[in-house]
Amino acid sequence: MAGVQGSGLALAVSAAGGLGSLPCAMLGADALHAELQRIRAAQGAVVNINFFCHRPAAPDPPREAQWRAALAPHYRAWGLDPDMAWPAANRAPFDEQTADLLEAFRPRVVSFHFGLPAPSLLARVRGWGARILSSATTLAEADWLQEQGVDAVIAQGLEAGGHRGMFLTDDLSTQLGTMALVAQLVQRLRVPVIAAGGIADARGVAAAMALGASGVQVGTAYLLCPEAATGALHRTALQSAEAGTQTALTNVFTGRPARGIMNRAMQTLGPISPAAPAFPLAGAGIGPVRARAEAAGSADFTPLWAGQNTSGCRPVPAADITRALARGLPG
Repeated sequence: MAGVQGSGLALAVSAAGGLGSLPCAMLGADALHAELQRIRAAQGAVVNINFFCHRPAAPDPPREAQWRAALAPHYRAWGLDPDMAWPAANRAPFDEQTADLLEAFRPRVVSFHFGLPAPSLLARVRGWGARILSSATTLAEADWLQEQGVDAVIAQGLEAGGHRGMFLTDDLSTQLGTMALVAQLVQRLRVPVIAAGGIADARGVAAAMALGASGVQVGTAYLLCPEAATGALHRTALQSAEAGTQTALTNVFTGRPARGIMNRAMQTLGPISPAAPAFPLAGAGIGPVRARAEAAGSADFTPLWAGQNTSGCRPVPAADITRALARGLPG
């Protein structure tokens, strides 16, 4: 969960018997190295190291102009110059430099979002013995991942919070719910299937396992844990009565569809805007407004990532959440 957690939450989940994950998409080299050192210091801890593997977007001046025009009223409302320079985007894909850094630590599990990196990079990860996971949102994506030799496929249903892992198509009408996707992938694939999206308690875990999943991946339920770095505005939104019923897919915060709690930015700019530049460039444009609004205590322009089922999201230690979820496992 890039931006709302670090190794602290990942290690707490692993210590409780789960497989914690470290999101690395927003970490620079120094920050990534520091996090990997903390994981190594927790001797015996196994943590999944997760990366985005999108293709960096090329500058698109006409589309940027459209996005500036759409954002201009909000810039003015918050006392900002609509023509100001935008900050750099801060989500980088897995590359050779990252592989160099990661190889010194040789993590046992590495996962990817938005497909897989180049074959040469994938071979490097596989070469040090890591198990490789990646997300699929359709049957075609799952088939492709299996052909590339992944060790397991994460079936990301439409209910899931955060970014859709879709990579073979941009057509949102192709996206399936978690249980429908899991049931079909279990029948279709030779590799294990991990269910993700809308699972918030032991009953959800049991349902996924009954369909043949080999495990589950849970994100939203951990957002209120003390080990998470979820911001105060985000925490408040998650505890509102509307959090579980008013989520939507939007591209206005980053340029890629992602599920979050509805707010003003999504209502006035989208939720899906044809003017939003490709991932991750849209975030550079909305960033200054977000910063100004957050400083004033407003979450109107903050990405409040959350899945459709926030019922398991509680302000308790991550170990408690993990053990409660584990009660849904067979045996």
